[in-house]
Amino acid sequence: MADAYIIDAVRTPRGIGKPGKGALSHLHPQHLGATVLGALKERNGLDTATVEDIIWSTSTQEGKQGGDIGRMSALAAGYDCKASGVTLDRFCGGGITSLNLAAASIMSGMENCVIAGGTEMMSYQQQLAAERAAASQPPRMIGGGNPALDKLHPQSHQGVCGDAIAAREGIARGDLDALALESQRRADRAIKERRFDRSVVPVLNEDGTVALDREEFPRPETTAEGLASLKAAFHALADHDLGGGFTFKKQIQRVYPDLDWEGVHHAGNSSGVVDGSAAILLASKAYADANGLTPRARIVAFANVGDCPTLMLNAPVPAARKVLAKAGLSKDDIDVWEINEAFAVVAEKFIRDLELDRAKVNINGGAMALGHPIGATGSMLIGTALDELERSGGRYGLVTMCAAGGMAPAVIIERV
Repeated sequence: MADAYIIDAVRTPRGIGKPGKGALSHLHPQHLGATVLGALKERNGLDTATVEDIIWSTSTQEGKQGGDIGRMSALAAGYDCKASGVTLDRFCGGGITSLNLAAASIMSGMENCVIAGGTEMMSYQQQLAAERAAASQPPRMIGGGNPALDKLHPQSHQGVCGDAIAAREGIARGDLDALALESQRRADRAIKERRFDRSVVPVLNEDGTVALDREEFPRPETTAEGLASLKAAFHALADHDLGGGFTFKKQIQRVYPDLDWEGVHHAGNSSGVVDGSAAILLASKAYADANGLTPRARIVAFANVGDCPTLMLNAPVPAARKVLAKAGLSKDDIDVWEINEAFAVVAEKFIRDLELDRAKVNINGGAMALGHPIGATGSMLIGTALDELERSGGRYGLVTMCAAGGMAPAVIIERV
């Protein structure tokens, strides 16, 4: 089996994901995708006619984010028409899956140069949600509103699931707030020390002026007292009657009847709502050699795991164990861990269950400080892990994240 190498990884800064308020919210989603694809082309002198596929991740594939945004972003970036593209949806996990599928294409010997990545404009998601509400349409449900599926696997709201997991695991709000505060501290340090500079590319407006060239979401002024004062965000939502006595809490209690909980997650210890895009250039050794490209990392192993869709957020731990076994490595071999901070409980449970050294986990902060552009985050985390391996001299990085429906993809990369 051939090796697949990461040649380069780029991303946009994350912009606040509120319509009319974030620095990127006025742009078309394809514009963000074209920004990172264009950066890969320019930085690497890439002959785009030799790019055999572009595998893209976008979770909300509606309206401006629909119609195979991966292919359309490539065309918008001026790529040769021969560069094909496809767009996938694994909810939050799609940005890792896009890389895993790209790597698999190269490792199988079927392709030599593939780009992986993703785009998500959470500001546009909010716009679509507002339009649905104005038209008296029901909110977008993870299970698709299928009664037959609901009988088999009741699904809830992710934030409500986070609160329920914290209660089930006995994890206190104070511990979650402490993790959120540390995420802000580490992100602030990384920004001040310019640890993201190699990957981050500015987003320009159509007229060439700068729309955003820095992270817009972090709140380095965050304090423990400030976090403690925030009202729980999902407790009232859990009991809100969505019609016919349907509540998110009752969905969980259909499977876990003895589980009850209070709200512990809020805006400060949950992932930030942001806009962003990321892209990763992968190639075979033969392609890299022929085109004068220097690999930065090798794809060691990847894996996918499904878990309980009702609690939804617990798959990262088994995914990490599975990918370690595939790679023939132990947790002690991993120098850099990236676990998406969808909610603080996801990262806290991950650290506790695997008994990890906290100093190696989300070294430069996570989504609680930087934000989580759903379909793009996985690709961003892979780039962040690679940059940190190069900065610190580490060898192996492991990246994983929870995804709606009770899933988690994972990947291990090796610095070369």
